[in-house]
Order: sequence, then structure tokens, then C-alpha cells
Amino acid sequence: MVFLNLINSVALTLCVILLAVHSHQTWALGRGFLGNRKLIPSGEGLCASSITIHGYNCQELEVTTKDGYILSVQRILDGRVKVVGNVIKEPVIVQHGILVDGATWFFNSLEQNLPMILADNGFDVWVVNTRGTKYSCKHANFDASREEYWYWSWDDLVAYELPSVFDFISKETGQKIHYVGHSLGTLTALVSLAEGKWVNQVKSVALLSPIAYLKRMTTPIGAAAARSLLGENLIPKGCITGAFIMNPSELMNALQSKMDAQSAELRDLLKSSLASHSDTIHSTLHSHLLEVDAKVANLRSTYQHPPHGSPETASRSLKISVPRFDGSNPIDWLFQITTFFNFHQTPENARLQIVSFHMEGRAAAWF
Repeated sequence: MVFLNLINSVALTLCVILLAVHSHQTWALGRGFLGNRKLIPSGEGLCASSITIHGYNCQELEVTTKDGYILSVQRILDGRVKVVGNVIKEPVIVQHGILVDGATWFFNSLEQNLPMILADNGFDVWVVNTRGTKYSCKHANFDASREEYWYWSWDDLVAYELPSVFDFISKETGQKIHYVGHSLGTLTALVSLAEGKWVNQVKSVALLSPIAYLKRMTTPIGAAAARSLLGENLIPKGCITGAFIMNPSELMNALQSKMDAQSAELRDLLKSSLASHSDTIHSTLHSHLLEVDAKVANLRSTYQHPPHGSPETASRSLKISVPRFDGSNPIDWLFQITTFFNFHQTPENARLQIVSFHMEGRAAAWF
């Protein structure tokens, strides 16, 4: 039972990550809203829970994006030691990763806490909370419990969310902005930079655990989830408040149905491919088998007519190890294993079991 719970937990995490990162459509809601500024009560946000209690001057703000999402933004105006004089502080955005919110920047001690370190060193720090998280769970038209609220993907963050934040901070400070992003915050930054969105607004960019593509992912569940485009079928039941509010069994069932559908498509594709190349495949296999047969026949002839002075009993007393197979050089291995079976006169019904014990690497995983 513990093992099954662990599997469900791992699958939940991977699937949700890929749900958010790999949704392939950009959903369009109403695009008529203008970014604006709104103060929220000081005792209800991240400032009160994680920042001002340590002696920092923090301001809670709300910024409405052009597609109607209302983001919570914390501005740390001063560090524990106030800067004396007319010093113009440079603004810096700290953008969190996926499945978390701005609170994750404040889990460490003050000496290992990036926003605090920046504030103590004279920067004007802006902590942004992405839509759908605990502190940014509002929309101009939709409640987060409605499906319409969740009709967006990471490319909407590039198209609407980050531009609204950059425009707002630029207007407030009149300066170019430093940007620090983590994980998903690096993906959106890379795309924004590639599209030239920050040319006149950004001063520097720092990427922590950057991510751009998922093609090198080796985790089977993760790879399957990435290819299944779960974002088409799954809608969260509420905002992220430290954990994604969604039934794990619902996720697993959706993933299973996607995998079943894709397996059927893959089988059909394989059948059509084999049919269109059947002559080539048969010819190649036939030539390989003829090569193996020739080598085996030559070996049998050697065993049946041993050289002078080498009695057959001596050759039969040789101990030949079962050749291991890792997926490389299949023709050589096929020759070796066939030789082994013939030498030991291994019954055919036992050969597959013997081979299965001596596979490794990619071959073992495939088997």
C-alpha cells in the first residue's frame, strides 16, 4: 500500500508539471482589460506572513493583466538597514517556478533568502505570484472554481502576464528591470527574450534551473504525460495553495486513457510502416539469418571434425558463458547465443528463460 501511494504521488507530481508546461493551446479569454494597480489590505497577504515580520518595508499590490487575471505582487521597498540619502534603487523581479508561489522565496533563513538579500543590498524587490496560485487566485470575470478560469497555458504568461508586470513596474520606477526566474520562470523568460518583448525594459536576466524543452526526459511516466497533453482534459478544482487541488485517481485515469489511445495509434502506425517496408525488412532479415546460419554451420563442422590431437571430449569439457546482451551489436550476439545453445544442446523451451536472465541495459528494459 505504501508503494502504491508513493507511485500515485510521483505520478501526480509529474503529470501536473507536464499539464501546466505542455498544454499545447493558447486559450483566448476577453483581451479588453488594461493592467492596473490596486492595494490590498496589509494583513492579508505575503507581506504580513513572511516579510514585514522580519523588519522589512513591504507593500501589497494587485496588477490586472490584459486577459483579466488579477496578480498579487509584493514590493519590498527597504531592507532591514534603510538607505540614507537620495539613492535610486534598481528594480528586480523574482519570479517563482511551477506549482508554487512567491512564498517559496522566503522558506530559507534571512541570510539565504534571495529577496531579503537583494533588499538588504539596496535593490527595489518585486515578488510576482503567477495566476492560479494562492495569492493570485482572482479574475475580473471568472471564479477559480470555473473551467473558464483555467483556459490558459504558459504561453499566455508570456503573451499577457509578464508584459503587464513589466509595464507596471517600468511605469512605477521609470527604470530598466533586473529579472530573476526559477524553473517555469526561466521558460517564460527565454520565450519573452526570443520574441523581443523586453528589449527596452530589461537590464539583466538570471535563470535558476532553466528549462526550455522536455525531449530529454527519461522518466517513463513523465515522458508519457508530456506526450499525452493532459491539459486538454484536466481542469483544477481550485488555486494552488501549497498542493494542487485535484484527485490523483482522476489524473491517473486521464493519463491511462490517453496512453491507451496513443498506444492504438502507435500500433496502427507501426503496422502501416511495416506493410510499406515489408520487402526491405524481409530481405534484410533473410540476409542476416543466412549469415548466422553460415557461421553456425562452420562452427558445427569444427566440432564434428576437431583438429588432430584435440579430442572431442576436450572440446566438450570447455565452459562457455552465456553471452550477455545490452541491445548493441544484435547480429554478433545472435551468433554467440546460437553457438552457446548448440554447443550445450539447450532445449528450445528453455532458451528464452536463459536469455532473459542475461539481458541488461536497454535490452532488459525492452524485454
